[in-house]
Amino acid sequence: MPNTKIPFNKPSVVGRELDLIRQAVDGGQLSGDGAFTRICNAQVASMTGAKTALLTHSCTAALEMAAILCDLAPGDEVILPSFTFVSTANAVALRRAVPVFVDIDPATLNIDPEAVAAAITPKTRAIFAVHYAGFPADMDKLSKIAKRHDVMLVEDAAQALGSTYKGRLAGSLGDMATFSFHETKNIVSGEGGALTLNRPELVERAEIIREKGTNRANFFRGHVDKYTWVDIGSSFLPGELIAAFLSGQLEQAAMIGDTRRGLFQNYWDAFKGFAEDGLCELPRIPAHTTGNGHMFYLLLPTSEARDAFIDHMRAHGIYTPFHYVPLHSSPYGKAHTRTYGTLSVTDDISSRLVRLPMYFSLGRFADTVIEVASEWLNRSR
Repeated sequence: MPNTKIPFNKPSVVGRELDLIRQAVDGGQLSGDGAFTRICNAQVASMTGAKTALLTHSCTAALEMAAILCDLAPGDEVILPSFTFVSTANAVALRRAVPVFVDIDPATLNIDPEAVAAAITPKTRAIFAVHYAGFPADMDKLSKIAKRHDVMLVEDAAQALGSTYKGRLAGSLGDMATFSFHETKNIVSGEGGALTLNRPELVERAEIIREKGTNRANFFRGHVDKYTWVDIGSSFLPGELIAAFLSGQLEQAAMIGDTRRGLFQNYWDAFKGFAEDGLCELPRIPAHTTGNGHMFYLLLPTSEARDAFIDHMRAHGIYTPFHYVPLHSSPYGKAHTRTYGTLSVTDDISSRLVRLPMYFSLGRFADTVIEVASEWLNRSR
């Protein structure tokens, strides 16, 4: 049996990234909002179908901007899944609002619209919908709920760049959306993110929040003769070196997407028979969606089986992590958040899910992952 070290993730240079970094250095501006940032803003807007895109230094920053744009105040409530990364909830908590966790739909692993509707109270100000594994949530149902109760609908699309829902791109489905370019994502810049906006009345304030609460963007457009502090905000911009690298990645987005979707399909074909025999479950693909090959996971029958699988893979040099300790069970979550319902699906899924290596340069090493994983699954028959 092969014993090659295969990481869970490995970032790759796929095009002109290094040349563009040199161009940024030669251009004489390394701080944010330079030429490459503007190029990336346009590229991201095009790839998401959004009216406006603003590059940020992380998806965490974009989520924090979204929370400010939702006008969250102490005591307000935001409904979101517990099955998500901590940044989704932190953005709410930093505004002294209350994250209200609801369960995920067992058919999709995305936030359950029925649970959202039931959890709405007069204090609800927003719904944060996470597109898990790159497959968009049921945004039509969530949009109806948001409009009925006059609350904001934010897509946490950290994993979903290039994915679609009923033919519409992730990032164009809510009032605003957040994306990640962390090195574990499809398109990477080491750290990085973006906020997309679909309501024109939010754009000017978003620019102000992103620039430390100042109207600096309007100053550079010549709309004001000097810029000053006009709102709350922070330094949410990335530097130009990050933007230059990202621009090179975005130029190759189609190739990256094709490669990752091909890897996803290879895994699917390899493990389909095991799923048919009841030895594992394959990724849940919601109806009316297309994915971007962000992640491939297996659901094993029990948490003990999942842990044994991880140990087996690690013994052969292959790293297969689980995903998300549910936020409602975390120390901070227990003390400072609220839940609606039992969240039994969240607890079950988080105890059985394991992710397989997935990155652009995985190539033939995917065959090794399949071989080692298949050995364990065959033993469990």
